[in-house]
Amino acid sequence: MSSTQRDVDHALAYPEPPASPLWHRHGAKARLLTDAQKRRNRELLDLAQRKPRTADV
Repeated sequence: MSSTQRDVDHALAYPEPPASPLWHRHGAKARLLTDAQKRRNRELLDLAQRKPRTADV
């Protein structure tokens, strides 16, 4: 199907503005997790995956 007019979503017709400089980290690197924090995260993830989902309506 050929058309001389293109189907364009005009909300997307302009380029996206540049990302905020606040989104970029130029300073300190993220701290590594301790073994205790890693263990706690694994436990919470395991618990969340086993728990039945509830509808938040």
